[in-house]
Amino acid sequence: MLSQILSAQARERLARIALVKPEKARGVEDVLLRAAQMGQIAEKVSEERLISLLEQINIQTSKQTKVTIQRRRSVLEDDD
Repeated sequence: MLSQILSAQARERLARIALVKPEKARGVEDVLLRAAQMGQIAEKVSEERLISLLEQINIQTSKQTKVTIQRRRSVLEDDD
C-alpha cells in the first residue's frame, strides 16, 4: 500500500531511513497508512512532504538531554 501512496523518491528516502532508524521509519509508515485509510491523502506523497512529516515527528519525539556533572571532592582538599 505504501508504494501506492508514496512517490519513487519518497519511497527511496523512507528505505534509507529504515536502514538507520527502523523504529522511526515504522512510525512514519504507520502515520501514512492511517492517513491513507482515513482518506486524508489525495495524491502521492512527495519527498518534500515526507521530509516535513519527518520533521514534525522529530519535534514530537525529541528528548532533551540534560547532562549534570557532579564533582567529587578529594580527601586531600581543604576548605580553609
